[in-house]
Amino acid sequence: MTDAIASVLSQIRSLQSQVQSSSIGQESAPVKGPGFAETLQSSIRKVNESQMESKRVAEAFEMGDPSVDLVKVMMATQQSQIAFRATVEVRNRLVQAYQEIMNMPL
Repeated sequence: MTDAIASVLSQIRSLQSQVQSSSIGQESAPVKGPGFAETLQSSIRKVNESQMESKRVAEAFEMGDPSVDLVKVMMATQQSQIAFRATVEVRNRLVQAYQEIMNMPL
C-alpha cells in the first residue's frame, strides 16, 4: 500500500473517530480539521508527487546512476500505478454518487 493511500485512510479514520467522539460528548460540535476539498487536493498532490518520483527514478536508472537499481525503479513504478488506480476508483465512485443524487426524485 502506498504512503498516499495509507495517509488518506488514516485521515478518514481520524475524522471518523472525531465525529463519533463529538457526537457522543456534544450534540453539534463542529469538527476541526481539513475539509473534504483539502483532503482530496492533498491526496491528488501526493499521487502526482509519486508519479513524478517514479519518472525521476526511471530516468536516473536510464542515465546509468549507480545508486538506482532496477528494483527501485520497479517499486516506484508500482507504487505510482497503485496510487493512480486508487485515485481513479475514488473519482469513479464520486461521479457515481453524484449521478445517483442528481437522479433522485424531488
